[in-house]
Formats: sequence, C-alpha cells, structure tokens
Amino acid sequence: MPIEEIEFEWDQWNIQKNETKHGVSSVEAESVFSDPKLKLYEDIKHSTEKEKRFICYGKSRLHRILMIAFTLRKQKVRIISARSASKSERSAYQ
Repeated sequence: MPIEEIEFEWDQWNIQKNETKHGVSSVEAESVFSDPKLKLYEDIKHSTEKEKRFICYGKSRLHRILMIAFTLRKQKVRIISARSASKSERSAYQ
C-alpha cells in the first residue's frame, strides 16, 4: 500500500519520546512504511485480546533501518515506538 494511502495517528507523548530518546521524528518513522522491503511481524509478547500489536523493520527516508512498534486503531497506524534497529533486527531486515 503506498504511504499516501496510509493514515497515521500519534499520541503527542510518543512523538516527543521517539524524538528525544531515540532521535527519530514522526516523519521519518512514517517513511518506513513506504519501504518495499518492509518486514512485518505480529508482536505476540505485547498484544492483548483487545489490541494486536505489530513490529516492523524498514529503511527510512534517511536510509536508517528502524524498528517500529505499532497497532491499528480505526484503520489508522498508531505508532507506539520508533528507534534504530539493533544488530539482530538489522539482520532480520536484510
């Protein structure tokens, strides 16, 4: 799905946390979803009966491989966390 068709929803706290703690802006985090090589996994550990969570690894518009944790709410992607991928996560991406 082209990124133009994806709607994102953000909690203001998560925007600040990702920028301050991880150095990832909301724009960069969203850009990962346009990576044709995006790797997507269900986050079983953090999912609940009420809400499934997902993790993806992809290359951002700044050419960094990021890990994005997110959920879907009302057909929108709600990003929970965005950070640089660890060594093992980069391997999973490649």
